[in-house]
Amino acid sequence: MDMVMELRTTNSVVIFTKNSCCISHSIKTLIRSFGANPTIYELNTHPNGKQMEKALKKLGCQPSVPAVFIGKELVGGANEIMSLNLRGKLKQLLG
Repeated sequence: MDMVMELRTTNSVVIFTKNSCCISHSIKTLIRSFGANPTIYELNTHPNGKQMEKALKKLGCQPSVPAVFIGKELVGGANEIMSLNLRGKLKQLLG
């Protein structure tokens, strides 16, 4: 868990994903469309990916990816990001 909490501070937007997940790809594309340059951690290729995935699940990420942190705070997964976007609030958070 400490590793995830430390990594979330590497950038104002941090996304934990798996490169085999199409939903993760969509969320990365959406966030980049607002001009954000997120730090991406691909759990299925990262040496500590399994431990990070366990930590994300402990934080309440179900499923574990995508998990989006904005401003060091866990915003959530795909449902939360899409909901924020539909309400016009995602751009504000990223800005």
